[in-house]
Amino acid sequence: MPSAVGAAVTVKVLIAGGSYAGLAVAVNLLDLHQGIPPRMAPEPYPIEDQWPQVRFDVVIVDERDGFFHVVGSPLALADIEYSKQAWVQFKDLKLCKEPNIKVLHGKISHVDCGAKKATMLAHGTDDEVVLEYDYMVTATGLRRVWPVVPQSLTYPEYLMEVQSHIQEARNARHGVLVVGGGAVGIEMAAELKLVMPHTKVMLAHSRDRLLSSEGLTDECKDTSLDLLKEADVETFMGHRLESFTKTEAEDGSAKYHVKFTNGVQVPASMVIMAISNSVPSTNFLPSSAVTSSGHVRIQPNLMLPVDVPNSQFHFCAGDAAEWSGIKRCGGAMNGGYCIAMNIHQKTIENSIGREPQYKELVYIAPMIAMAVGNNAVASNPDSTRSGPEVLKKYFGTDLYLSGCWKWLGLDIPEAERRYPATL
Repeated sequence: MPSAVGAAVTVKVLIAGGSYAGLAVAVNLLDLHQGIPPRMAPEPYPIEDQWPQVRFDVVIVDERDGFFHVVGSPLALADIEYSKQAWVQFKDLKLCKEPNIKVLHGKISHVDCGAKKATMLAHGTDDEVVLEYDYMVTATGLRRVWPVVPQSLTYPEYLMEVQSHIQEARNARHGVLVVGGGAVGIEMAAELKLVMPHTKVMLAHSRDRLLSSEGLTDECKDTSLDLLKEADVETFMGHRLESFTKTEAEDGSAKYHVKFTNGVQVPASMVIMAISNSVPSTNFLPSSAVTSSGHVRIQPNLMLPVDVPNSQFHFCAGDAAEWSGIKRCGGAMNGGYCIAMNIHQKTIENSIGREPQYKELVYIAPMIAMAVGNNAVASNPDSTRSGPEVLKKYFGTDLYLSGCWKWLGLDIPEAERRYPATL
């Protein structure tokens, strides 16, 4: 039965994943909890007097002890000063110090959608904790392999991991070879060369054009190659890796003998595999909620499909969701904002019977913004632009680290690029 008009309502929201989408859900729910319009709303969202005052108790569960800026991963794996800022522990976020926001270090292992209960494994233990909720959001993203992203789950371990990687690259007397011409490989090669200009950096791709697995225009792909060459990265297009065997150079330094299927052979001190088949971290959900690839089936309002028990109380946004377009942090944060709005609308409906006005996703065409050293390329089906001004517009001076925090409404200072740059 609906609540009395204006009565206070307490709602428990469980968010699995504390990255772009998960934090976007939390910050916007915090605003609604305080009775103010959500910070990411592009248009006014007046709070009506007859609506109940909704108290959101939010629990965020994440495998890491902090937020890692995945967009900046190529730079975090090249510059130690930047890496220190690219990971922010949850305990240091003002958001996570709010009395109605709680962060748990662990992972969700099972969800009973019908009972609205989730089982969590606490970090570093086999202890199971059962979490009850009114609404659940899956924002766990993709499980990416090393060295696409660091694999550490705590900040101290992360620093040791990236420090070791950076030191190996700095000691690469025979050069660094990045294998894979997708966005990650391109950015990783370009950032390494920018931070370590005296190190030989190479990139090999099995196809004749970069970004070959993405539905982007040929102009975008060709421009990306031009920018990579401008960044002084040696490129091997149409070169499929056959093997790389560790040998020992005459001076005793590390060395690999790299062989491609076309017979070309090159030496390298470090080989970085930037080819990965990232898989969604969604094995805790019922099979009816996911596709064969593990992506979460969602409706345009980001609710799970109707054949999932209590589907209207379960949402998903970000890289784990099955939706059109290339996965981007902006899309993940927008999805998180939409979920917060829709949870609020659903709560109003449950309380006073008001017809909900849900935010819905629309078709997203393939588009990308990619940093390539001191330049960037931005492309959609209608146009492709590139240059240092594009880098400044889309990434600022810190690969969008501070821009991300500003959009989320979290006060994190802009990181400084501590190496030669044109900006």
